[in-house]
Formats: sequence, C-alpha cells, structure tokens
Amino acid sequence: MNNKELKQAIASEYLKCSKDPVYFMKKYCYIQHPMRGKIKFDLYKFQEESLTEIENNRYNVILKSRQMGISTLTAGYSLWSMIFNEDFNVLVIATTQNTAKNLVTKVRVMNELLPNWLKIKTAEDNRLSLRYSNGSQIKAVSSSPDAARSEALSLLIIDEAAFIDSIDEIWTSAQQTLSTGGRCIALSTPNGTGNWFHKTWVGASTEESEFNDILLHWTQHPDKDQEWRDKQDSLLGEKMAAQECDCDFVSSGNTVVAGELLQWMADNTVKDPIEQRGQKKELWIWEYPKLDSRYLVSADVARGDGQDYSAFHVIDLETMEQVAEYKGQCPTKEYGNMLVNIASEYNQALLVIENANIGWASIQQVIDRNYSNLYYTYKHEGVNDPEVQLNKNYDLQGKDKATPGFTTSSRTRPLLISKLDTYLREKACTIRSKRLIEELFVFIWKGNKAQAQGGYNDDLVMSVSIGLYVRDTALKLFDAGLALDKRTLGKMGKVGNGAYNAKDAYVENPWKQDIGNGEQEDLTWLL
Repeated sequence: MNNKELKQAIASEYLKCSKDPVYFMKKYCYIQHPMRGKIKFDLYKFQEESLTEIENNRYNVILKSRQMGISTLTAGYSLWSMIFNEDFNVLVIATTQNTAKNLVTKVRVMNELLPNWLKIKTAEDNRLSLRYSNGSQIKAVSSSPDAARSEALSLLIIDEAAFIDSIDEIWTSAQQTLSTGGRCIALSTPNGTGNWFHKTWVGASTEESEFNDILLHWTQHPDKDQEWRDKQDSLLGEKMAAQECDCDFVSSGNTVVAGELLQWMADNTVKDPIEQRGQKKELWIWEYPKLDSRYLVSADVARGDGQDYSAFHVIDLETMEQVAEYKGQCPTKEYGNMLVNIASEYNQALLVIENANIGWASIQQVIDRNYSNLYYTYKHEGVNDPEVQLNKNYDLQGKDKATPGFTTSSRTRPLLISKLDTYLREKACTIRSKRLIEELFVFIWKGNKAQAQGGYNDDLVMSVSIGLYVRDTALKLFDAGLALDKRTLGKMGKVGNGAYNAKDAYVENPWKQDIGNGEQEDLTWLL
C-alpha cells in the first residue's frame, strides 16, 4: 500500500469512526482490565444498544447493576465526542473527587492507546483532567451545589447519582450551563426512593420528563448467571446485593423505615384529601372532626422564610388515623393562630408544639390567646425526663414546674425516631399523606443519626414523630390514671341506680360524695 492509498484508508477509517461511536470503541479503544491488563474494548450487545440510545437522546438516566461496564462505556463516549468535536466540554461529577477521577482515568488510558492518526495533540493531561488542542476537555470534580455552574457544558456526567447529596441543587445549577444544547448522562445503582435519581428515573420511564431511561439489570450481562447472583448475597449481604444487582429502588437505600413498608403504605393507605385549604392549598383534610373523638395536633415550627417548613398533623387518638396535615411557610405569629384554630376545630385537641428556637414565638401566640389544651413538659426537681411529660391541665399540682411545648434534644430525638419506627412497623397508625410518605422515603440513617437526605426536609417526619411519642407516653399515663379513678369510684359495681361503696354500703348515687355541712361534690366529671 503506497502513501496515497494509506492516506485514503486512514481517511475512510476516520470518517467511519466519526459517524459511529460503537465502531470507534470496538476497533480502536483499549481498557484496563483488572485481571487481563490492557485489552480491546469489545462491547457486549447491551452496551452497543445503550451507546446508541445515549447518542440519540440528549438526556439519559441509567439505572444499572454493578460491574456492567457502563462507566467505561461513558468514558469511551466522552473520548469519541472530544476527538470529533471542537470545544467539547465534559464535566464528571461524583460523590467524591476520587470517584470522578476514576472515569477521567479511563478516558486517559483509552487516549494513550489510540493509533497516532486518531490522536489529538494534548494541551493538558493530569489525574483530574485531559484537554486537547482543539479546545475539547474532560475534568473531574466532587459534588457540591455549584459544581456545574461555572461554565458552558457539552456533556455533564453524574456518576453514582443516587448517592450524591444536594443533587437537586446541582441539577438546578446545571440547567443554565446545559441550556445551549448540552447533554447529560446520570448513572447509578439505586439508593432508596424519593431522591432525585429515583424521581428522574420514574419520570423518564413514564415519559413525564425529558430524560430517556436505560435499564441495565444483571441478567443482561452474558457472563453472569444465577450462580453469580447467589454469590453476591454471601459477599455483600442480601440488602446490599439487592441494591447493587437487582436495580430495586424499594429494597435499596438506608431508610429509617423499611422501604417495602413505605411502598405498602403508599399503595394502600395514602389517599387524596377531601379538602385543601389555604392560598397555596398547604392544609390537607382527610376527615372532619367527629363529636365523640379526641384529637392531638403535633407541630414543628420554621421561620417561614427559609428552606424549612412549618408542619403539623392532626391525629385521631382513638383510631390513630392521620386526619389533617399542614406543610408550608408562614410567619410564626400567624402559624400560632393557625394552630389554635385547627386545634379548636378538632374538639379542643391537645396541642403539642416543638419549642426549640423559633418555636417559642408560635407558642407565645397560643398562650396569649388562652388556648386551654396546650401541652407542657413537666419538670420535677430539675429533672426533665421524657417519660414524665404531661399536659398542663392534667398536672394540677405542678403548673409552676412545667414548660410549654415539647423539647427535641439529643436525648429525646432517638426516642422519637424509635416510636415512629415502631408505630409504622406494627401498622398501628394510618398515614394518609403522600407528602409524608415522600419525606419518609428520604429519611435515612447517616451513621447513627436519622435525618433527611441532603437537599430534602424532614419537617413532616419530625412533627408526626412528636405526636406519636406524646400519644404513647404522656397521654397513655393520663389515660391509665383516669381508668384507675373510674375503677376506684365504681369498685363494687352498679346496682340499679346506685352502687356499693368501698365500705360495702349501698349508695343511691356513687358519683356524689359528702364533703361536710350537708353538701355533696359531683364527681361525674372524672368519667
């Protein structure tokens, strides 16, 4: 082959590569195999199909099993785009800079082993970036809310997207940088439900968003069989194996309340409210007050102008059903008035308000309006025991030792979370709110602390936890004392219109007791 023929052959190959990333990768890209060293990137059929989808769609969300070679595929696509386009700017965001760097390293290895006629002169080459003389580049950064804000991007790659805190903010900031036609590939194994990656996947799979969904289950890999899958259970544990292999959102993640249980509630107990009140319809009503029912209102307070929300729940204390819920932002004084109004509407419900920081402003408004059934924390000789928290009206001897509201502290918070988990696990209360379920799906364990995943709120979760805790401590203690009074007053049982008293003497009306001077006290209020 003479020089002219060689140049024509190279030109023909160059044209083929420029038109087809699959052809380019299979014929000219090499990868670093962990056991076999540098080998040609011989794509599997599912990888070829995925690459075609990536090229044909501007935004792609990829739900994948582990060890499917998708990060390597994405690296190859980035290299192809940089070579055959001028000023093609690729940014890789991952949970850490090291994770993002791994994908850039794959690009650098492929670039190093290309034939000379495909190589572009390198202007910069280091562990975190590769830049060509044609202006194209790829670089790696760790996740931060403004990670994608600084420059116009041709391709944004979000690796392990389900595990990145504040990814909602990252995606929001990226919109301006992608507005000129940039593309996005978000890939990850699942990490629970309710987070950005899950919602993006669901939106794509139901064609309700601009993302294209690509599912890569382990069964699509020709080298993996059931024996391999079974081995993952012993290597990773069943829960982690389900996350890493089965592309199962519900069984993955580290939610405080089991994902399967939350999904059951979402399918079986959640329903639309019968009424929505407020200018922005923040107050949801599922059941109007019944005359013979007792209710509890548990509330958390926010400033009304920040990222957090004020939230409250109305719970029927007999059926343990959620009958109303609020989540919104309003001034603290107005919120205090709202709490008085809703508690009054629901039969003078016991009103429990979290009293940390800004909560005092709303509590003061409740006190100023002389609401009669505000919850107080009882303090005895300097001890603030969460198991001895009573309503002020029930603690007739200790009003001066009580503090209005409920205090969430490092001591009480674990008790609240434990009570929430117990109630939901035993299906002892009925959750109606879709908003609350959504918060529970992103309410996760971070180390030993239960909290909302980065970028999300837990206002509804914490306020309902307070209500369930108070129901199972203070009110249970009060109810037990009231039942004891009833048993004492009616000890010998009723005969006709009277009863025998403790001295075995029959009295016509046992609920009226002599108090001297021929007067009687009516004790029927105890019933």
